[in-house]
Amino acid sequence: MVKTLTKHGNSYALVIDKPVLELLKITPETPLEITTDGQVLVLSPVRDAKRKAKFNKALNGTNRKFGGALKNLAK
Repeated sequence: MVKTLTKHGNSYALVIDKPVLELLKITPETPLEITTDGQVLVLSPVRDAKRKAKFNKALNGTNRKFGGALKNLAK
């Protein structure tokens, strides 16, 4: 499957088709881990509860610390 990026505000988004999301059991609430080796992008659903909690803690901290700046950048 070949996909292209879609403009989304000041960023770009990758639209994932519903059959792929269903196959991987990914919902809009599923945290996704993005990794790379410098040439390949790997997107994986986070299934471990401890990792999810750690991710949410980091996300909340980032939002507290940089939320205002991020909102300004999104304008």
